[in-house]
Amino acid sequence: MSNIYIQEPPTNGKVVLKTTIGDIEIELWSKEAPKACRNFIQLCMEGYYDKTIFHRVVKDFIAQGGDPTGTGQGGDSIYGEPFKDEIHSRLRFNRRGLVAMANSQKNDNGSQFFFTLGPCYELQGKHTIFGKIGGQTIYNMIKLNELECVDERPIRPEKIISTKVIFNPFDDIIPRNRFAEPVRVVEEKSVKKGVKNFGLLSFGEEAEEEEEQLENVTKDLKVKKSAHDIGDPLLVSKKAVADEKKAELDKETDKKQTEKSVLLEDKNKQSVNIEDIKSKLKKKDEKFEKQQVKETPRIDEKEQKKKETQDEIKKLEKELLEKKRKYSEENKIKQEQLKEKKTETEVFKQYKEDVGKYEHLKNRKMKNAKEDKTIELLKAFKERMFKAKYENNDSESEQSHDEKKSEKVEVETILTHRLDVDEEIKRKVIDANIADHERYDIYDPRNPLNKRKRGESKEVIKQKKNSFLTQNSL
Repeated sequence: MSNIYIQEPPTNGKVVLKTTIGDIEIELWSKEAPKACRNFIQLCMEGYYDKTIFHRVVKDFIAQGGDPTGTGQGGDSIYGEPFKDEIHSRLRFNRRGLVAMANSQKNDNGSQFFFTLGPCYELQGKHTIFGKIGGQTIYNMIKLNELECVDERPIRPEKIISTKVIFNPFDDIIPRNRFAEPVRVVEEKSVKKGVKNFGLLSFGEEAEEEEEQLENVTKDLKVKKSAHDIGDPLLVSKKAVADEKKAELDKETDKKQTEKSVLLEDKNKQSVNIEDIKSKLKKKDEKFEKQQVKETPRIDEKEQKKKETQDEIKKLEKELLEKKRKYSEENKIKQEQLKEKKTETEVFKQYKEDVGKYEHLKNRKMKNAKEDKTIELLKAFKERMFKAKYENNDSESEQSHDEKKSEKVEVETILTHRLDVDEEIKRKVIDANIADHERYDIYDPRNPLNKRKRGESKEVIKQKKNSFLTQNSL
């Protein structure tokens, strides 16, 4: 594994995904795959991956996510269209913990990505590797391999809660505001004039006739006709002035009413929109809190279940070991009993009983038998030494010089002897150049003199051989 890590280039960029499994740190290869890394970092900054699920898990192969729809068919890149693959020779699918872009065909990369849960050699050259999982957070990612799936889809999928960019190698990234509302255009409503229903009045016919006359007069005034063209000048002037005033007043009132109605409608809409937004935000907060409350006990329950299962497994292993030991011991006893039944006779039973009585004594004696013997021999030797010394002293005082003594006495007197070296011998210096028959010669083959002597001796031997051979030939 160390060779694999040495071959990989150094990373430049870091992002942390906060998931329901735990934090996952992703270190990015921004120099080797700049487009994929830029796309991933900007989507993380925009919160694009928040509350997305890992919708596809293939055991010991990959765990895929990054689709906001959760179907595996959605997700867009920051470029507005799919971008090209970025294959690098030093990045290979040879281990778990790598991060790569998911695609349906060549050069079709969007927002979806996947983690490798093992070596994936068949994906080499087909997908862009742009990061790896760093530190001990790889153990959190491996938990995805334990999810229960049906047709590669988890029954209870894990989520990405939020994302955080710790180190951004691209200084020119400007995140888009995905949550900005479109600008509202207020349309000017055409104010419809009210239509008078004269059928409801008892004098409706007369009112209609008067209304028609007034309309005709106003039309004539707009055309700027003189009073002589219309008829009676006095009456026409008075009616015209009155009609103009009424028309102006009606227009002003209509305008004021329309403005008030528009303002009221805008205020009502704004108030309704604000209330709707507040209610939606409250509902979202409540849902998020409920989800967190639900997810935390789920995680706690999972951990408790794991601990319980591990404890049960340990207990079962211990019980199995104990049963195996008991079973093996029982088998040994049974085999011994069977052997005994086959070979048992009256004499053998008696012998066995006798052996059983002294087995424990035998084991004790075997341990200390050798030590006891050596100690006894040492004690006897000491006693003999002391006796020989005292007898020698007594014999010298009595001056017994008998020539004939027993062999035992001679052996005992040897023990009384002591090695004394003359002072002349001690002072005598050994000279290597002086030959001495009582001294051994020291021969060093590394000494050049000895090498020369050895060569001369070989030449002498050769000459002797040659002379011997010549004599025999003659």
